[in-house]
Order: sequence, then structure tokens, then C-alpha cells
Amino acid sequence: MEREVWKYLSFILMLLLALAAVGNVLLYINNNELQRAIQERANITVIYNETVREIESNATLALQAKIDELQRELEYIKSQLRANKTEKSNATIAILPVVGPIDESTAVTTISKIRQIRKDDNVVGVILWIESPGGYVGPVITIYKELRKLSYEKPIVVYTGGLAASGGYFLACAADKIIADPLAEVGSIGVIYVHYNLEQNYAQNGIKVNVFKTGKYKDMGAEWRDLTDEEREMIKNEINTYFEYFLQVVSEGRKLDMNTTRQYGDGRVWFASEVKGTLVDETGDLDYAITVLENMLGIKSANVVLYDTQKIDFGIYESSSLYMPSNYVVSYIRR
Repeated sequence: MEREVWKYLSFILMLLLALAAVGNVLLYINNNELQRAIQERANITVIYNETVREIESNATLALQAKIDELQRELEYIKSQLRANKTEKSNATIAILPVVGPIDESTAVTTISKIRQIRKDDNVVGVILWIESPGGYVGPVITIYKELRKLSYEKPIVVYTGGLAASGGYFLACAADKIIADPLAEVGSIGVIYVHYNLEQNYAQNGIKVNVFKTGKYKDMGAEWRDLTDEEREMIKNEINTYFEYFLQVVSEGRKLDMNTTRQYGDGRVWFASEVKGTLVDETGDLDYAITVLENMLGIKSANVVLYDTQKIDFGIYESSSLYMPSNYVVSYIRR
């Protein structure tokens, strides 16, 4: 039975993402087709302009209605999976820290702990304690997906006392609620690509690089040469794709429409007190976050277990796409 529920749950999530993507494409296509008609029939420009707005409005409303319906089904399935997990007298809340920049090592360690928590029947809820500027795109997305699976069975409340930016905030959107210190920095919704171009440095030091490759893009992003115009366009498309995914994660996790989410997608950070009710739910300290989770679970004085964190030696050693503010990128660039 549980296996069937998981299959249905996976189907709903895939459908949600597909609907969001298809909706954007359809609106774009409809707009282009109608604009073409406008150019061909200039005498009815006003009518077609109104039709464009009407079609866009109807398509958006229908798409949003379907997304809302699927999200309600998702919430129902989560409630079924979470049922009867708080009746134990030895109910435990796990505090899972994500501290520092996020790379592959962080993902391996964090996912191992997430799966350990999922299997522990005594753990009924999780405080995800984030103090991170974000990191590499791949590890951030991988951890997020594991957190989503965990959230289907056990409620998650995020707490940050200082920083949940970019990839750190991306992870926070997997939670049911986000509690932050009033002066904690949150947001930085965006993507940055770092490319090393050491071509002149190599030449000045008499270093010659011989490259044997099977395709013209095989060394795209390599530090021994600059990017071509074509490669720049390819990278722009790549980071825009990551950015749209980030926006969808925030929109779904924070229950915001995409237009509102885009207003926060300019890469900046806010004090939590400035975005209370949107990017964060409430402001408070760690004890308050625990209280919020206990109230969600309907329990009092739960056992609280703090998982340890693994210190990593983070560095940006190659051309990479990052969920990280630019000021932190500079700090971690290879010297």
C-alpha cells in the first residue's frame, strides 16, 4: 500500500513540474502566434491584443487551478503518511544542521543522515538548522529532493540564526515552515556561473596546453581558454534553466504565485524581519522553532537530538554553476 502511495506521490510531483513548464511554453506560443496575426491583419490589432490578454489570463487561471488541486492532493497524501507517528511516548525531534557551503561531500553526509532519520520510528519531526550561503547546483538539488521525501513522512521546520542564502534558502523551501532570527539573512534567489580564463596567465608563464578532444564543446569552460560567443549563449541557457527551477521550488514551497516569486528573484538577500509572511513564516530563535514543530505535532517536551556536522574544505576549483551569492563566491575561489 505504501509503495503505491509513493508511486502516486512521485507522479503528482512530476505532473506539477510538467504543468508549470508546459504552461509557460503554451503562453509563449499563444502570444507569438497571435502577435503574428496582428502583424498580418493590422486592421484588427486592438481585438487581437485583447484576445491575447484573455487567452493568457484563462490559461494561467486554468493552470493555477490544476496546480492547486494537485498540491491539495499532495498535502492529503502527506497527512496519511505522517498519521499515527506522534503517538509514541518517546517521541523525538531531530535537529539536522546544514552548516557552511554545500558541495558533494556535504550532500553525501547530509543525505546519509536524512535517510537515517527517515528509518528511525522514534523521530517524529525535524528541525533543519541552516547556516549556509549555498553552493554547487547539483548537490543542493540532490539534498533538496531527499528533504522532500522526508517531509512526506515527517514534518520539517527550518531554522536559521544567521544565513540561509541561495542554495541554503533553496533547501529551506522543502520545509513546512521557516523560522528565522529577525536579523538573519535569507533569499539570494538566483544562479551564478564562474569561469576561470587563465589563457593570458599561461602565455605569460610560458605554459602551453595541448588539447585532444572528441567534440568542439568537450573543453567548454576550461581555464586555458576563453569562451566562444556560442558557448556563452549555451551557458546562459543553462543557468536560466537552473534559475527557473529555483523559482518553481520557491513558489511551491512558500505557496507563492510565480509573479510574486519573481519579485524576489533578483539575487539579493533580506533580513528575515523584512520578508516575514513571504520568504519566512515567523521570526524567533531555535527554541521557538522547536515549539512551532511541537505544536504542529501536537506534543509537548519531546526529546531533542542534535546531529553533528562535518567540516568541509570548500573551494571553487573549476568553471561551475552555483546557487551562491557573488560575495561568497569570491571568498572560495581557488588561490
